[in-house]
Amino acid sequence: MVIPAKDEQDRIAATVRAAAEIPAADIVIVVDDGSTDRTAAVAADAGATVVGHARNRGKAAAMETGAMAVSAIESREPSRNAPRALLFIDADLEESAARVRPLIDPVLAGTADLTIAVLPPQRNPGGGRGLVVDLSRTGIERATGWTPRQPLSGQRCLTRAAFTAALPLAPGWGVETGMTIDLLRQGYRVLEVEADLHHRVTGTDWKAQLHRGRQYAGVMRALTTRGVRPSLPAQLRRGT
Repeated sequence: MVIPAKDEQDRIAATVRAAAEIPAADIVIVVDDGSTDRTAAVAADAGATVVGHARNRGKAAAMETGAMAVSAIESREPSRNAPRALLFIDADLEESAARVRPLIDPVLAGTADLTIAVLPPQRNPGGGRGLVVDLSRTGIERATGWTPRQPLSGQRCLTRAAFTAALPLAPGWGVETGMTIDLLRQGYRVLEVEADLHHRVTGTDWKAQLHRGRQYAGVMRALTTRGVRPSLPAQLRRGT
């Protein structure tokens, strides 16, 4: 299990402890991506193996660093030398991280190469107008013919072969969109799975809008570099 994290000292301990409850997750890695708080120390105290970046490098880089850390553990511990499936989850899932098992089973059973979590309505209010989600969804559909329900879900389990095939990951916030397109185009089996997971929902203040702007740019870059010309988001087509 790989958990990219930045400035998550208030939530990371609960996420790590919940992750450790899953029998299939025998390695829990937290990638501290340039945090300015005590994320790394708190994660280590909760029992995670912590690796990190001195400065923030973005989610894709954190995912790649986490996968490399798993490989390093496998190589130096003979009892752990079998290549593992990789499960990526967000750092703010807290106690709900214990309920990611539905993502793992199809990959370990060999019926999917990549599973993507479909989350229920979240307990906390918030959220935007869906522009980034719509951009990613329509872009993936144009590129592959497959229409995902939650294209930006960061809760993903995949085989090591699939992860390797997706490298290099699309930078920044385009990582999920790029990964999905790249694997589908190569014939890997992608499956969305419902999972009762809950995380912090982005609000509506100016910082949240800035975050969504960065997300939009990241997804657009992932699409255009893959030769996809996404249509105008539905909300803008309706003039809302």
